[in-house]
Amino acid sequence: MTGATEERARLDVAVGVLGALAQREVPLGPHTTYRVGGPAALFVRAESEDDVARVGRAASASGLPVLVVGRGSNLLVADAGFVGVALALGSFAGGMAVEPRPGGGDVVAGGAVSLPVLARQSVAAGLTGLEWAVGVPGSVGGGVRMNAGGHGSDVAGTLVGVRAFDLRSGEHGAVPASALALRFRGSDLGGDQVVLSARFRLEHGDRARSERELAEIVRWRRDHQPGGQNAGSVFVNPVPGQVSAGELIDALGLRGLRIGTAEVSTKHANFIQADAGGRADDVRALMAEVRRRVLEATGYALRSEIRQIGFEDVDDGVRDRELAP
Repeated sequence: MTGATEERARLDVAVGVLGALAQREVPLGPHTTYRVGGPAALFVRAESEDDVARVGRAASASGLPVLVVGRGSNLLVADAGFVGVALALGSFAGGMAVEPRPGGGDVVAGGAVSLPVLARQSVAAGLTGLEWAVGVPGSVGGGVRMNAGGHGSDVAGTLVGVRAFDLRSGEHGAVPASALALRFRGSDLGGDQVVLSARFRLEHGDRARSERELAEIVRWRRDHQPGGQNAGSVFVNPVPGQVSAGELIDALGLRGLRIGTAEVSTKHANFIQADAGGRADDVRALMAEVRRRVLEATGYALRSEIRQIGFEDVDDGVRDRELAP
């Protein structure tokens, strides 16, 4: 059986399990903030936990990988696309609830809720602790997976735990934050684990003060970061709080560096912009070139924050070595 024939057979098995849930060859670019990249062989928008479980059964039966797509703010899909099942959570995971407690309240948010909405609604409820999230254009599920953060705080600062669904085992239930190994822009949540909801423990706050903080964060982001087609900061700071990826790139004069339809932002050196109608492969090639130049000049091997899906090579061709400085 040839590779293409085997691929078609696996897709047919998955469609047999998914039935009408499965959509074929759905472009993934519009589901990401880069807005470039190829299609998913199969795409499912789950409107219930039963739909999520069905995707898990399809993956197990077919052997196809599953890509959980949130708001796509840290996702780059190759122009060749993704040969697997892309799963997006629908409205069943888009709700929020506040559970009052002495001195504050717990906010329970579905995995599909956007982080800016989470920030604004928690402030509207008179709670403080998630103001930073107004500037992060991701979802709650993706935010937990990446331990998203900014402006001196992150998900780990207030997260109590999540409800997660393991697509491979079918197991689902509560997982405490202590079991997620949350760290700087990362966690131990695997690609087959779907965050259905998350619980955050917040304190009572001064609503007017928190609203001013929201406005200041939005203003700061507008002043210091570019708009357009990008996925925010591309590289993790090599030494958080001490060595900035953006400063390393800037010091090498790489603002404006271009490969094809991708360019290092002239406003912020740790952002890579994609042209309208551009190519994901150009974005990745530019990421690799920036990494290469920084490694050669400084010894720092920059680690990308961006999930890169569907590319033939596992890494970007830049060999890591021990960080010298």
